[in-house]
Amino acid sequence: MFHPQKTVAAAAREARRSLQRLSRPSGDFDASRYFRGGHDLGFYNTGTKPIRALARAICLAQREHWGIDDAMAFADSLIADRYLEVKSVGIEVVARYRRDFSPALLARWKRWLSRNHSANWATTDAMCGMLVGPLLVRHPELAGQMRAWSRDRNMWVRRASIVGLLPLVRARRDIDLVYEIATRLHSDPNDLIHKAVGWALREAGKIDPNRLERYLRINVGVIPRMTFRYAIELI
Repeated sequence: MFHPQKTVAAAAREARRSLQRLSRPSGDFDASRYFRGGHDLGFYNTGTKPIRALARAICLAQREHWGIDDAMAFADSLIADRYLEVKSVGIEVVARYRRDFSPALLARWKRWLSRNHSANWATTDAMCGMLVGPLLVRHPELAGQMRAWSRDRNMWVRRASIVGLLPLVRARRDIDLVYEIATRLHSDPNDLIHKAVGWALREAGKIDPNRLERYLRINVGVIPRMTFRYAIELI
């Protein structure tokens, strides 16, 4: 059980200690190769369920004391940690305050990305699915900012520019922007971008398969092979 902490900093310290206690051997699984993170990315190998259970316990313990600002302060501390699971708890906690998301949060989350606090695909995609995407659904007028993100020097910001649109696509909104951002990213040199673009195109294709087919045919000469393969995976 996670007990209420007097300060956000104390809660962050206790969350780290809780994850350390949950750690387990990795066995033959090479997490660093799978998650494609930096050389200093660490792993407690806890699995997803304990992370979500810990995030839920933290929110329950602090529900009389915290708002979105406290949750963000908590996550600001954890997102910079070298351990994947510590970053994940911070994201999971903030996601539980989604009803209080405001447009100003988008710039803060971009800073997490641009400072390489999410320098692996799992943390980046979790941010997109639980934070960036829901904010764009709530405030679709912000989605146009993904155009600038797609030209950012940081590859994790560029990946977020397309993965962050997936909740909008699934809400059946703004697939035009998906195709626009995809076109901008076809020339990107990184295969993690190619995969993300293919994933987004596939989701857009579920809404309008004919449009996806036309797009792929017209752009077959410029679409990376990895993107094409991901885009047609379920066609």
